[in-house]
Amino acid sequence: MTTFNTYETAWCPGCGNFAILNALKTTLEELGKKPNKVLMAAGIGQAAKTPQYISANSFCGLHGRSIPAAVAAKMANKDLTVIVNTGDGDSYGEGGNHFIHNIRRNVDITHFVHDNQIYGLTKGQASPTTAIGHVTPVQTDGSHNEPINPLLLAIASGAGFVARAFSGDREHLVSVMKEAIMYPGYALVDIFQPCVSFNKINTNAYYRERVYRLDENYDSSDKMKAIQKAMEIGDSLPIGVIYKEIKPTFHEKNEVLARGESLIDIETNPEVVNKLIEEFV
Repeated sequence: MTTFNTYETAWCPGCGNFAILNALKTTLEELGKKPNKVLMAAGIGQAAKTPQYISANSFCGLHGRSIPAAVAAKMANKDLTVIVNTGDGDSYGEGGNHFIHNIRRNVDITHFVHDNQIYGLTKGQASPTTAIGHVTPVQTDGSHNEPINPLLLAIASGAGFVARAFSGDREHLVSVMKEAIMYPGYALVDIFQPCVSFNKINTNAYYRERVYRLDENYDSSDKMKAIQKAMEIGDSLPIGVIYKEIKPTFHEKNEVLARGESLIDIETNPEVVNKLIEEFV
């Protein structure tokens, strides 16, 4: 079996990112993936450091700009398994527009959002998923902004694979990660994980008291039921595949990519390329 190495991290002891990294390593190994065929993309943040701690190809870009790099890589080389690992701030805040519009494109990438409901790298200000009233060093009288519901937003935007997991339930997390990576198209997995340094509300105990696995009779193809599950955001938090629908991918819809070729394998004429560049000089 191919082994993925992991390396010393800069995360705080007790951070949920450790469990996510460990589950990711297990997932890739059990799926039989090879490090040279996997690309990890990220932006900025504690979760976005994940690609630096595992032996695969990696791209760490600007804040909120992980998805454009991931999409470009998949378009260029269809044989890559492309995974975005980044946080709720990077994904839904700075990267919010990229998040929504890649759902529309349905490029075959997997998006693991480490959702600790706070900005962990930049010292604990409210993120897009922080609850109203949550007091932070910046929002000293509590956050006044309505938190976004990423699952509901993804389903409403047309995503074909929408799931939630919890870093404290490793077995379940691995199973969800596997299904997301194998899904043909854009797959979102929002992963609850505690930030032990800056979020004293959404702790490991908080999640354990509230999360529950969707049972085997749950129909993930029923969009209306999926919307109802996505709206469970109080004392009960469902985890599992919330919604799943097979849809045409970007590669299938694109005339060139539909031929089964990768862009890296298509011969280009330097004279044509240079002529196009000169038009913009």
